[in-house]
Amino acid sequence: MSGATLAGRGDAAAGQLLGQRVLREHVGSVYDTYGISTLTHLGFVIVFGCIIYSQLSDARLLFWMAALVAVDIYVFFTPRWTPDKPASESPYWARKISRMVTLVSMITAVVPWFIVPHENLPMTSLLMAVIVGSCARAAQSLWPLKPALFGYTLPMSLGMIIALAWQGDGLHLFLAAAGSAYLMLTLHAGVRQHRLLTDSLMLRFENEALAARLGEQIAATERASEEKTRFLGAASHDLRQPLHAIALFGAALENELRGRPESRNAERLMRAVNALGASLDTMLDVSRLDAGVITPSPQPVELDALFLPLNHTFSAQAEQKELQLRVRASGLWVRSDPQLLHRMLSNLMDNALKYTVQGGVTVTARDRGDTVWIEVRDTGIGIAPEQSHRIFEEFYQIDNPGRDRARGLGIGLSIVRRLSRLLGHPVQMHSRPGRGTHFRVVLPTVPPQVSALVGPFPAGSVELAARRRAATLPGRVLLMDDELEIREAMTGLLRSHAIDAHAVADEAAAAEALHQARAEGRPFGLLMCDYRLADGVDGLDVGLRLSRHLGTELPLLLITGETSPDRLQRVRESGVPVLFKPVAPDALLQAMAGLAAAS
Repeated sequence: MSGATLAGRGDAAAGQLLGQRVLREHVGSVYDTYGISTLTHLGFVIVFGCIIYSQLSDARLLFWMAALVAVDIYVFFTPRWTPDKPASESPYWARKISRMVTLVSMITAVVPWFIVPHENLPMTSLLMAVIVGSCARAAQSLWPLKPALFGYTLPMSLGMIIALAWQGDGLHLFLAAAGSAYLMLTLHAGVRQHRLLTDSLMLRFENEALAARLGEQIAATERASEEKTRFLGAASHDLRQPLHAIALFGAALENELRGRPESRNAERLMRAVNALGASLDTMLDVSRLDAGVITPSPQPVELDALFLPLNHTFSAQAEQKELQLRVRASGLWVRSDPQLLHRMLSNLMDNALKYTVQGGVTVTARDRGDTVWIEVRDTGIGIAPEQSHRIFEEFYQIDNPGRDRARGLGIGLSIVRRLSRLLGHPVQMHSRPGRGTHFRVVLPTVPPQVSALVGPFPAGSVELAARRRAATLPGRVLLMDDELEIREAMTGLLRSHAIDAHAVADEAAAAEALHQARAEGRPFGLLMCDYRLADGVDGLDVGLRLSRHLGTELPLLLITGETSPDRLQRVRESGVPVLFKPVAPDALLQAMAGLAAAS
């Protein structure tokens, strides 16, 4: 069976379903006034019948009135449509009510033949007024069902018109012509209103169907996004574990070979490891931002103090590509989170340098009243208008079909967009293909402060920081990790820095090591624990129990390659310091020194 045939059948089924829904609404509209209309008609038949009988004294009117009353009683008590009836039964209920109103109209059509022949003009006028008014009232309530409209209007109107025309004189012929004209206008208006009601209902249901399909597509997109996040999280975690061990072994090897010719190979190894770690960190940043575990801490920030380390960071990259990098001082202050703003500008500058072949990159800050514009301009390849809306998507890169690793993963600008929303700093982009790109970050300005705040970058020489760190490192460390390679690598690294490290695989071994250390009078100064342990054991819960195991608060440092938003949020809420794999040795030692000093 061809696809066209299947599509045709699908369209036919959809059209049939839509028709059933429209008919159901029409039936429901008519039945809304079913009970009150029937009782009103019954009362009117009795009153009108009594009036004409008192004037004409024709016994046949009593039989007519009895028949009409009996039909009204039947119509009132017969089973009727209710909202719980399925749409597939709507044709049956439409036919039923059409038959009933037609029966009522046919019985009513007899009465003109009782009245008109008496040549009683007042009663004839009253009859015409009653039939015209009844048709006008019924037509409005029966517009939704065209068979019912014709079934009620035609018999009684034609009965009156024919009875009038049958008399043959000029007055009655004139009245018959007037009745005919009114009937035609009533039916024309009824058909038109029926068409309008049907079209409006079809449009409503089609819009509802479109909205439902749109909702399904949005849900499918959200599911795909969640699956992508889960995949990235799982892949990132699985890659971080061996990379963490490689980084630790490499750092220990680099430390042991320091001052020897072989140290150059160790340095090259660590550069490669750090580059891979930076890529994984970028992926982790996306997960952390999506998880909401990063909370900005807005404060006055001196832009010159922020621009200086950015210039130092990217000047080597610019020199390597023979580009000019100009980061201009401004003396301006803004209100922002210094670390997150630094990351935001770093990604913009890194992106600019990657896509610039000749010329250079300029970073400036301009005072614009209540706001400050930080602008990153490059003379790179530019962005075509049709691509401008996609550059902030994950993994999207312009003119990089071969996925050149030198241009990164294509996540940098997606992080800029997330940070822009988090910080409330709008980002604007203007670009001309072949001429370059201009990014602008809009920040709130603040007056210059008395003294510069300590930014995200420590002051002082590296050697001085290293000496201070070494003075506060803990003497003994207990490490809990379920992977043997990481235990061996971490132990080797810490021992190369004169730290007595003891590594265990689970909680029971850790508890035993704590007891033994206390009994020997050589307690541990720090507990380091992996977040995801073997068999799904939660390292955070285990670490918290062990840190309070012997009644004293042992400093706890959590190390993880986790990227799941829910788990990252839980770590943040716990308040436990955390490092993300692969951990840079300097960052690890600095965190250990900080915890030891605080304890």
